[in-house]
Amino acid sequence: MKKNTILVIISVFVIISITRAQELFSYTEPASNMAVNSLGVRLTENIMNQKSASTVNHLLVPEIMFGVSRKIMIHTDGFISNLNGRFKLNGGSLYLKYRFFSRDDIHSHFRMAIFTKYALNNLSVNQPSIDLRGQHSGFEMGLVSTKLINKVALSSSVSVINAQNNLNGNTFLLNDNNSRNAINYTFSIGKLMMPKEYVSYNQTNVNAMVEILGQSNLSSGLNHLDIAPVIQFIIKSKIRVDVGYRIALSNQLLRKYTEGGMIRLEYNLFNVIR
Repeated sequence: MKKNTILVIISVFVIISITRAQELFSYTEPASNMAVNSLGVRLTENIMNQKSASTVNHLLVPEIMFGVSRKIMIHTDGFISNLNGRFKLNGGSLYLKYRFFSRDDIHSHFRMAIFTKYALNNLSVNQPSIDLRGQHSGFEMGLVSTKLINKVALSSSVSVINAQNNLNGNTFLLNDNNSRNAINYTFSIGKLMMPKEYVSYNQTNVNAMVEILGQSNLSSGLNHLDIAPVIQFIIKSKIRVDVGYRIALSNQLLRKYTEGGMIRLEYNLFNVIR
């Protein structure tokens, strides 16, 4: 592992050890839902470093989120990238989460939810790692649990993912049905850095988090494991700005992109869905 990677990991964990928690993760979704009758819009820019070709590619993901009820949340998004040489719309996905368990105590809560996602893509992809965010078509279903204790937020998920042929018929090196199935697993921790005391909802929150993201192919047994430190700003309780960087810790399950940055802008509107 590179020296600068080790320093990034150590520095983020030091930040987390001295700050307070938040539950808005960047690379994963917690079991908690957005506010009822709310509408959110996002634009995420993924900057992907392809070291084998010494190129940097971009994936833009515009997204709309709906807080349908206390238990149900829906996301829909599109994938715009230059992965095949020029920017164009390559596909999109639909995400649904149902929170089936919630236990709230003073200064703590525990929640569990099931989620499912279906993605369509038309790229020509040639990697055995399955990625439903901008590269592969397929289906995912999983379970996520989130615990908040004295404002320390922990979240973990496990899901089964099935890859399908892209719209152009590309099979992306998955030569049999078993190679098309994998397990995704995540662990996230986040804390609030500022403010130390709340005076009003207009205060800007500064959050630090670290997320661990992994995948194991059920046929080959190969896996990859990443770490993603993130700094997040919540402005006037409506505007969200995330800046993160994803770094590969293990890359047995080969991918074109083993590291890259992420910038996200989000705006939330409350009590707009009737």
